[in-house]
Order: sequence, then structure tokens, then C-alpha cells
Amino acid sequence: MAATPRGTTPVPPVVRPRLTVLSGPSGVGKSTVVAHMRKVHPEVWLSVSATTRKPRPGEQDGVHYFFVDDEEFEKLIANGELLEWAEFAGNRYGTPRRAVAERLEAGEPVLLEIDLQGARQVKESMPDAQLVFLAPPSWDELVRRLTGRGTEPPEVIERRLETAKVELAAESEFDVTLVNTSVEDVARELLTLMQVV
Repeated sequence: MAATPRGTTPVPPVVRPRLTVLSGPSGVGKSTVVAHMRKVHPEVWLSVSATTRKPRPGEQDGVHYFFVDDEEFEKLIANGELLEWAEFAGNRYGTPRRAVAERLEAGEPVLLEIDLQGARQVKESMPDAQLVFLAPPSWDELVRRLTGRGTEPPEVIERRLETAKVELAAESEFDVTLVNTSVEDVARELLTLMQVV
């Protein structure tokens, strides 16, 4: 280690926030954890995805999603403007690259809440991103959460459960696993990982 001349204070290295990616199986509570975390720490910037899905009642363009048509989405892909993208239930979703880069450059903590396919794409294009896997306390609990919503027909739930098995099997690809036993605890652990607290 280099000696510091007398009378001068060593300058600590500037720690730039890393991009943090939160992923995990459907029904594990990613959105709930993120909503709680942002209520406590609104300075954590959550990326807003572009989607070809139509807005639901109460959703605002640029707040919940950037709503685009198929042609616009194709252009975003062709121009390399998406950090990751995926198709889900007949609609496409993607993370605009520039907004993420600008926030990181400004030293702000950035969080992406995306699926496994998206997390893999981010890791490929931004190898220094921190991948966090949100796991359920048990398989039975995940099944209870997915079936307990009561909003989907049995065949959709069956598909979600099959997808969840694949997603759970990918846990080893992630840097850190957090088990969602308590929303408050997981939100706190995630903030610590992001160096916000």
C-alpha cells in the first residue's frame, strides 16, 4: 500500500453504485418488496420498462411503463436501445438502456425488477451487474401464493408453476439469494446490498 505524505488525508476511492437486478419466480413477491423499499428509500431508481401491452386502468405512460406499439418496440431492439427484453403472455417488455446508464453515471443506485430471461441478458451486456435472486420460503408457499390470487384459470396457474420450477433451478446463476420470509427484512437486505443504507 502506498504511503500517504504527512499532512494529507488519503482520499477514499469513489464507490460507484452497481446496477442491481432483482429476479425470482412469479408469485415470490418481487413487486411487493420493491414497493416497500421505495416507500422507505424513494431515491432508489427503479427502471421503467417499455411494453407492447395495452395500459390497464390507472396506469400512466412513463410512470408504470412506456407503452409502445410493435413497430416502435422492433426499432428499440434493432437500434440496441434495450438492455434486455422478453416476450410474456403475448406482449413484449424491455429495459431502456440509456436511462439506466445515465442514472448509474450520476452515481444513483439503480434497480431492475425483471424475469430470469432478462436477468441473463443483463449479465451478458453488463457483467458487473449484481444479480439478486428472491426465493420463496418453500415450494408449498409459492404454490399457495400463485393459486391464492384467484385471478387466473387453472391452466395459466399450471403454466406459471412449471415456469417457476425452471426459474428456481437457475438460482445458482445469481450472486446472492434472499429468502422472502418478511417483506421488511428482504427490503432492508436489498438496500444493504445496494449500499443505500
